[in-house]
Amino acid sequence: MTHHVTAGVDGSPEGLAAAEWAVEEARLRGVPLRLVHVAEKPLTLVVAALAINADQPAGAAGADAAGDAVLRETARTLRERHPDIEITTRRRSGRAPAALASEADEAGMLVLGSRGLGGVAGFLIGSVGTATIGATARPVVLVRPAPAGEPGPAPVGRSPDGGRDQAAQGDVVVAVDIHDPADETLVFAFDEAARRGCAVRAVHGWRLPRLLGLAIDGDSRLDLEREITRTLRDLLLPWRQRYPSVKVVEEARTGSPAHAVLAASAQAALVVVGRRVRRSPVGGHIGSVAHAVLHHSIAPVAIVAHN
Repeated sequence: MTHHVTAGVDGSPEGLAAAEWAVEEARLRGVPLRLVHVAEKPLTLVVAALAINADQPAGAAGADAAGDAVLRETARTLRERHPDIEITTRRRSGRAPAALASEADEAGMLVLGSRGLGGVAGFLIGSVGTATIGATARPVVLVRPAPAGEPGPAPVGRSPDGGRDQAAQGDVVVAVDIHDPADETLVFAFDEAARRGCAVRAVHGWRLPRLLGLAIDGDSRLDLEREITRTLRDLLLPWRQRYPSVKVVEEARTGSPAHAVLAASAQAALVVVGRRVRRSPVGGHIGSVAHAVLHHSIAPVAIVAHN
């Protein structure tokens, strides 16, 4: 079954940026795009509805109408710009994280918008984005609008003659833990790079424990760096063989994993970070590396769940 791409929209510039990125992703995948708006009902209205046993709380019709208008206008804008892509819409009601996670489970990917954190800093994903990411096993991509006067983020693709498009910029950067690699994350990254005709930049961040770092000499440290680089290269060998058309660049960087990924992502087309699926009474977790990358990357970030 071919899964569509889903984008959550709310009428904001962030939602439109997500929809624009998602429609290009749908083109690369050869699938339709579904635009989803969640008309959240304020808790006070829900309580009032329960108290009077009403089907619709007062004001809900207005929220639904506003959501329909957002979907209609966003779809119109995208269809004018991308007449070759099939675009459908769906309005949902309820709590946004649960509704968006449910939509993600039907899709190949969920794309959400996010505000930038001042100037060129990364994402302010908020409670809705955090909860949605933690509630679905599907990949979730966070996209933020470009600052005024700068081009927005977009996937890169191949030109009609099969070569790299002249406008193509950046590689797919993927965070790799050589001690606990996640196949789901690597499959996603290599598939995305193959679609775009760009390289995979596999990044592993490492650092010595403080006391050991003080004791080790320069030659021993260099030997350790070479061993880590060799381990990363060997780990990626099966992926090179599986994706022969994708160029692979290995980067073993000193520093925390998050800082290593961020240092490599300045010109990335997409940053891919895994998150381990963990459930708790208060919901799923994003993970410290994914959380840090989301808050500081200026490139779109894909969060891929793995066991």
